[in-house]
Amino acid sequence: MSRKSPRKLTPQFKSKVGLAALKGEATIQELAARYEVHPNQIHAWRRAVEEGASAAFEKGDGKQERENQALIDDLYRQIGQLTVERDFLQKRSPK
Repeated sequence: MSRKSPRKLTPQFKSKVGLAALKGEATIQELAARYEVHPNQIHAWRRAVEEGASAAFEKGDGKQERENQALIDDLYRQIGQLTVERDFLQKRSPK
């Protein structure tokens, strides 16, 4: 008996199936048969669509997150620079 390799399901496919489950157009079992995925997976995708829907209406479109990430990157750069300077000064200082 040959084993099929797992399918690579795109985020678009997952959201389409999750949204269909959320709309209630068909039962979970019918959707599972139609899209050839396990019903538990459809439940998980439906929950992800429910939880992720609020992100579509968040103010700023991720601008704050990008600014925070830039700040974090700058702080890590400064930490690295200070670590190098400290190590250099420790080697040069008399013991």
